[in-house]
Amino acid sequence: MRYLSVCSGIEAATVAWHPLGWEPAAFSEIEPFPCSVLAHHYPTVPNLGDMTKFKEWNLDPIDLFVGGTPCQSFSVAGLRKGLDDPRGNLMLTYLAIADKHRPRWLVWENVPGVLSSNNGKDFGTFLGGLGELGYGFAYRVLDAQYFGVAQRRRRVFVVGCLGDWRSAAAVLFEQHSLQGHPAPRRSSGKGSAAGTLRSTDGGIDIDHAAAGHLIAQAFGGNNTTGPIDVATALNACASASGRMDFDSETFIAHTLKGEGFDASEDGTGRGTPIVPVAFDCKASGQNGFGIGEISSTLRSMGHSNSYANAGGHAAVQYGTAVRRLMPRECERLQGFPDNYTNVPHRGKPAADGPRYKALGNSMAVPVMHWIGKRIDAVDQLRLRAAA
Repeated sequence: MRYLSVCSGIEAATVAWHPLGWEPAAFSEIEPFPCSVLAHHYPTVPNLGDMTKFKEWNLDPIDLFVGGTPCQSFSVAGLRKGLDDPRGNLMLTYLAIADKHRPRWLVWENVPGVLSSNNGKDFGTFLGGLGELGYGFAYRVLDAQYFGVAQRRRRVFVVGCLGDWRSAAAVLFEQHSLQGHPAPRRSSGKGSAAGTLRSTDGGIDIDHAAAGHLIAQAFGGNNTTGPIDVATALNACASASGRMDFDSETFIAHTLKGEGFDASEDGTGRGTPIVPVAFDCKASGQNGFGIGEISSTLRSMGHSNSYANAGGHAAVQYGTAVRRLMPRECERLQGFPDNYTNVPHRGKPAADGPRYKALGNSMAVPVMHWIGKRIDAVDQLRLRAAA
């Protein structure tokens, strides 16, 4: 699978899809620090820069087009200008790039606020544009906490397939989630995100994300390439699902463990889990981790107080001390390898500030990996059906 990525950031998609053997054809990113990250990790992949200049791009055919256009104009924490904001209009640029290159797959990501921006008209414009281009599509809200990372991070994902909405639906929905009998969700209230890291069978169950916690919609486009039986495709995807156990013995995400930090060993060599404490990050600016509310990344575990350091940044409690989350911990919250963003920038070691911002603006790697595996499963089924 050969893909084009726009609004690439630090390339969660490539980290997620490299194990699948997929190849990035090109990136499109203009922010200085993410550009440094891309140049460091992917020196042979061209960064085409400004996506609005896509008419100048000369690319070989691509199979998939991925991007998460800027969310500020749709976020409930922003000004909610929608498509009246130039950043929101990059949604339409995304459609124009899709029209130029005509990949058979599309993946688009944004904040849940896009569903209600301008009373839903902005998102409707985007979906309508996909349909006019001949893409069948499905969209769903996925929460990263159910994919093995220690943060609540709900994002809208749209998957498009040229000519066939059934294939798009088969990627985003498990068969049982379309039967109209979703599993009951847990009751609302104050709780611990860390608690979601353990499922009833003692592990982290990816499919728990589909058990009634999501907004399910699948429609649109013209079926011009012949239908693929949805049930067959969903069953094919089942083998692409699995578990994302960060620690096969304790099932505790490494984000919340004391490995490599100032924490005492528990005799197993794994380190003592750090107790997460809620914090108010209204002062934290554009770090992307729960702006404007009590942190959706780490909520209190039997503790009603909120904590933050002087800068309002993410903090965790160890014993009686409260400290700011380190960039490496934020990398783990998003599913990146340790020190992925610790790269040279402008001739110097990367400062923490740009690393926090880039990570906060990124997609969650495990969610993108799950989507990629399911696209791969459906694509293999399509190829066999066409043979």
